[in-house]
Amino acid sequence: MAGQTVDLWATDEAHFQQHGSRCRMWIPPETKDPVLLHAPTRQSVGYFAAVRLRDGRFQYCRETDKFNGETFFAFLKSLRRTSIRSGRRVVVITDNAKYHHANLHKQWRQDHAAGFAPDYLPPYSPELNPIERVWKLTRRRRLHNQYFPRLGDVITAVEAEFGQWASRNDTLPRLCAIT
Repeated sequence: MAGQTVDLWATDEAHFQQHGSRCRMWIPPETKDPVLLHAPTRQSVGYFAAVRLRDGRFQYCRETDKFNGETFFAFLKSLRRTSIRSGRRVVVITDNAKYHHANLHKQWRQDHAAGFAPDYLPPYSPELNPIERVWKLTRRRRLHNQYFPRLGDVITAVEAEFGQWASRNDTLPRLCAIT
């Protein structure tokens, strides 16, 4: 990061599915066919989120519809209102999803480029976006090896983790460190 003049944020979107995820586990030898419960549907909840790399400040927004240019634009405006309070220039690391370049918000991006500008990662390179580590940690801490009978239970679990990161914290700066 360029000293005290630039705030670097990483942003992305993710889905958390009701059926959760499974990990390897030990099973007693006498159990021939373990039953792993999971929801019979593939319901999921989506989130836009951003993390400030300097101090781990985390902002998220649950997406009730679908990810598109309009919903991303609403999240970008919200992120700008939050991030410009520091008085620094804001650079937002984001991937190359089509709706991140939408004509709907092209003029707005150009108008605010001096103080708030997206920086697009190369195509097919999610490993370069630090927030991908946040999604992975959230899944590991809150969703692995658990059964969620309702989608609301998934939302509660995920937002409990996000709530811990709402203010400055030690976990996210270490997790998202660019070295």
